[in-house]
Parts: sequence; structure tokens; C-alpha cells
Amino acid sequence: MTGILVTGSSRGIGAAIREQLEARCVRVIGHSTRGLEEGEIAADFTEPSAPSMLWEEALRQSDGEIDVLINNAGLFDGIPLDTSDIEWLDAWEETLRINLTAAAQLSRFAVRHWQERGVSGRVVHVASRAGHRGDSPEHWHYAAAKGGMLALHKTIARAYASEGIYSFAVTPGFTDTAMAGDYLESRGGPGLLADIPLGRVAEPEEIADIAIWCALDAPPSMTGATIDANGASYVR
Repeated sequence: MTGILVTGSSRGIGAAIREQLEARCVRVIGHSTRGLEEGEIAADFTEPSAPSMLWEEALRQSDGEIDVLINNAGLFDGIPLDTSDIEWLDAWEETLRINLTAAAQLSRFAVRHWQERGVSGRVVHVASRAGHRGDSPEHWHYAAAKGGMLALHKTIARAYASEGIYSFAVTPGFTDTAMAGDYLESRGGPGLLADIPLGRVAEPEEIADIAIWCALDAPPSMTGATIDANGASYVR
């Protein structure tokens, strides 16, 4: 049975990923900051030791075998450019730690785990359109973190494909989650849809479909690929 660790599985895209995987009878190890949902491991990624603690507990729950890591956890809090230096820097460091550093730590643990076992493995990164085109003036940190995640993903793919370790990335645009919903409202609500040729934001289940396909079904030759899901609002 495939064992998959999904970070940020309590809501939005992560919850959709977890629900769909469980419907396919996949063993899922969930995660959230507080671990309030049944079966979720609590780990606060603002703490440097949290990714290591999460990985060790996930291994324990999965009988020592994790086959896929899905880096989905994220923070999307804006910070005005004209705020105080310390507030701006605190927001920068918190966002990068949650959105990028924790994902890098977990990816490192996963790669080493598969190397030590001599088995194949997959990492799926839920990044963002912002990693390609940037974001609002209040979200430098978010865009930088997601751009860094894409660079991390490509590096893993290039470095370890020969060992059967594959990396995939999904870059959603606006998605109908609580996190993105607040952002849409702050940027003018329905008026923002004019920038999306599809005429609507994505549903979490759509992004989950892509992430799960990468985790379970995508051919190895696709390692290193980034799949855009933004309603044609950003076309490369």
C-alpha cells in the first residue's frame, strides 16, 4: 500500500488531496499546524524543528515507509511595504519558513529515506502562479517562496532521476479556498475574474486531481515538469 505524507491537509487543496487519496484506499498521513483533525500530525512550521518531528512521526505511523511526499502547506498573509522594518522582516521570514524552508527540509528527509531504502519515490510541490509572474506589492515574500519552491523542485528532478526519485510541481492560480477567498476580496472580488479567461477560479478538487495524478500516475519521464492550473491567466 502506498504511503503518502500530505502537509497542510486540514483545509482547501490539502483537504481535497487527502479526501481523494483516501477514496482510492491510499494510506495518507495528514498534517496541520494544530493537528485538530483525526489522524493529522501537529507540526508548526514556524518552529525549525517541526519538519523533522513531523517526518519521524509520519515514518512511525507508516511503519517506516513513505512513498510520496506532497508539499502543500502554505501561508498567504500580506504585509504592506510601508510597515515597520521589523514587522516586514518577521512576515518575510515566517512566510519563507512555512512555504519554502519546511518543504525543503521534508524533501531532503524524503530523498535520503528513499536512497537509504534503495527505492523509488516522488515529491509533489503545490507551488503557485506567483512563482512565475510574481504577486501583489504586499506579497513579495509569498512570490519569492513559491519561486524558490519551483527551483527546489527542478533541482530535485535533475539530481535524482537516475535513482528513481521524481519531482513534480503544480502551479495553481486563484483557487476557491478560504486562503485565496480572502485575497480575492482584498483585491476587488469579482472584478479580479476579468484577468482569468476561464471566467472563474479553480476548485480545490481540480488542483487535487493534478497533484494526485503526479503522485500516483504520471510517467517517470515527466519528472521536472511544472503543471499550470490558472484558467489561462498566465500562459508561458
